[in-house]
Amino acid sequence: MNLAVIIALSVFIVTYLFIITEKVHRTIISITGAVLMVMLGILNQKEAIDGIDFNTIGLLVGMMIVVGIARQSGFFQAMALYVAKFCKGKPIGIFIFLSFIVAIFSAFLNNVTVVLLMVPVTFVITNNLKVSPYPYLVGIILFSNFGGAATLIGDPPNTLIGSAANLTFNDFVYNLAPVVFLVCIVAAGLLIFLYRKELKTTDEDRAKVMRFNPKEAISDWPLLYKSLFVIGLIIIGFMTYDYTGIEAATMAMGGAALLLLLTVHDPEVHLKEIEWITIFFFIGLFILVSGIEHVGVIELMAQKLIVATGGNIKLTTLIVLWGSAVLSAVVDNVPFVATMIPLIKEIGVITGANITVLWWVLALGADIGGNATLVGASANLVVKGIAEKEGECIRFGKYMKVALPMTIVSLLICTAYVFVRYF
Repeated sequence: MNLAVIIALSVFIVTYLFIITEKVHRTIISITGAVLMVMLGILNQKEAIDGIDFNTIGLLVGMMIVVGIARQSGFFQAMALYVAKFCKGKPIGIFIFLSFIVAIFSAFLNNVTVVLLMVPVTFVITNNLKVSPYPYLVGIILFSNFGGAATLIGDPPNTLIGSAANLTFNDFVYNLAPVVFLVCIVAAGLLIFLYRKELKTTDEDRAKVMRFNPKEAISDWPLLYKSLFVIGLIIIGFMTYDYTGIEAATMAMGGAALLLLLTVHDPEVHLKEIEWITIFFFIGLFILVSGIEHVGVIELMAQKLIVATGGNIKLTTLIVLWGSAVLSAVVDNVPFVATMIPLIKEIGVITGANITVLWWVLALGADIGGNATLVGASANLVVKGIAEKEGECIRFGKYMKVALPMTIVSLLICTAYVFVRYF
């Protein structure tokens, strides 16, 4: 192990320990670690900047602007009240409904966009019912990543895999949607059992919610129509990427620019509402991961993972599924998947075997493994950032106590599904 690898790993590990223990604010630590990667010579400034995923950053900023403007119309309050009334004000019913809506939306939209839309709705509901928002927020994180695993466009790793292996939208739905649905049902049951004491409210608060008229929550109908029009355009843009080639960040930023043009003369107020703390945390995190990727750590780990299987396709399937999940829990799953793609192709060349199943387990492992920790997926950190603005703190340790066992159960289901269906 050369000096560059030791330095990069040391900076990465120490930074992550500080992030997990929350001794210092995660954004400060993330930026500090990123700067050290450059100052200590692991990356030069250009390489550090190149390591930032501006598609993710642009998507986040654009959708934060759109959501911030749409919120002023009363849209989220109205949507929350419709959900609450549909479920008769019952916290458990609302939990199930919201979780599955998040999963379904995440299958057809980028899951970061979904949590940006749904977290404000959740706080409106829980504030009115006087119940803790925490179980709902955990559910949103988990189900956004579950849903994202089901389709080609739900999560960025799937898009990478689909492009590399020439797999279509329908291929993903046919092969992954059934197991994702099964995982969602089991996860919903376990979460309801776990949080059963917190998912309770009084008849008085339920009756209060049932008396609300959702239409009265709309404070600005013209703004609502403009917001829904722009959100609709953005969604269409996401879903037609295969035909237009326009990235999600461009669609989101374009939608934000259009909505600002339609509704605002002075954008300063809306730009202040962007979660800059979350944005800069991501920037630091991308540079940190780029640092260990640059010195070959991720590639080395992936190669060891493949070599350990000895060419046995069943063992390879098992190791790719669980190994992808473990690594995606601690590093961003996009660079990991990008590294694994050529290695999996090489397995096909060397063994001559049909490696299609490896693409499915790579997608499942990378997407579902991201649930295990708060830094495992972009959506997790976005939920944490919004929650903190609302006064609700999602701590790394507390989250992992629930998310890690849930991830293990999900992966056991995926393992059984893959071996029954393909072997």
